[in-house]
Amino acid sequence: MDFLLASLSDGLLIGFIYGIAAMGLSLIFGVMDVINLAHGPVIALGMFSLYLLYSVLGLHPYFGLVIVAVVGLLLGMIMYAIVVRRVIDAPHLSSLLATFAVNMVIIGLGTAVFSTAPYNVDFSLGRFSVGPVTLIATRVIGALVAILVTIGLYIFLYKSRPGRYIRAVANNKTAAELVGVPSNFILALSFGIGTMLAALAGALIATFFPFTILAGGTYELKSFVIVVLGGLGNPVGALVGGLILGLIEGIIPTFMETTWVPVVEFVMFVMILLVRPTGLFGAKQ
Repeated sequence: MDFLLASLSDGLLIGFIYGIAAMGLSLIFGVMDVINLAHGPVIALGMFSLYLLYSVLGLHPYFGLVIVAVVGLLLGMIMYAIVVRRVIDAPHLSSLLATFAVNMVIIGLGTAVFSTAPYNVDFSLGRFSVGPVTLIATRVIGALVAILVTIGLYIFLYKSRPGRYIRAVANNKTAAELVGVPSNFILALSFGIGTMLAALAGALIATFFPFTILAGGTYELKSFVIVVLGGLGNPVGALVGGLILGLIEGIIPTFMETTWVPVVEFVMFVMILLVRPTGLFGAKQ
């Protein structure tokens, strides 16, 4: 029972990070109907950005998160301006191929610079116990950061003017343009925020586990499972889906080998598509 509680708590804490990674993917689709296949490499860039800020510049990892967020936002807006804007009204295959091309460019450049050797952010805040459960402090702080990011995103989307513009463009781009919403900038901002969330998730994951330039692919696949679970285009559902996936990853090792984790995840992915393709919380209308 103690092992089960420990596994569930670890899974839940990691699930928050999965959630914000998937929220970025879901937000981009919800606003512009683009499935971003460059999501995984951006997560990896977040990992390496934090690594460089900590190991080379000596910046505290949690201060480094602010820089990673800003860089992720700017990178996303640049990616939109150069690549996505040109295919946003094209068939879905065009946007898939365009973002896949960005995927390959980032992986190619990253492999040339960092190779595929593993790296890690050698940073620890120790452990502490809550009853029979021992928690890793960096994972607890990572979950708290994810909660704060989620609250901040909610406030931004529902209480600020740019957030209202984003929701207006997601609902009806043409009508929003007719009342003066600068849709091109709003779409760039939306893609930037989605990219920022992916980079932040990668940076937080880097404080938990070793990583390579190819590590983002695993988390991209998990993000797809989560957004299908929560409802494609539903950022709040994506966060809940991340928590569910984290709990599943915590439960499975108590009953079977950890190698079964991806098998169970993708069986669940297929079952959701067959039984409830709009996800547990409904897809974007």
